[in-house]
Amino acid sequence: MQIVIEFYRTRHRDNAHAVVGRETAEAADFDDAMEVARRLSQTLNMPQRPDALTITDAAGAVLYAGTLEADVPNEERTSP
Repeated sequence: MQIVIEFYRTRHRDNAHAVVGRETAEAADFDDAMEVARRLSQTLNMPQRPDALTITDAAGAVLYAGTLEADVPNEERTSP
């Protein structure tokens, strides 16, 4: 299935979202979509490090929306 992954920063005081990256990818299923999103969060060159993401299918239905796990130290992330 084709998926769209949007990475964004969230401002906690008013829950505002700023998209910092968007990618279209292919995934076999939901678990594969989550793995693609996790890999992209570590390797995609974005102006800021995202703290959340949304994964939608080709029709725009939300498959996942939530925060990113902080499993990668900053020095391992790609910086702009």
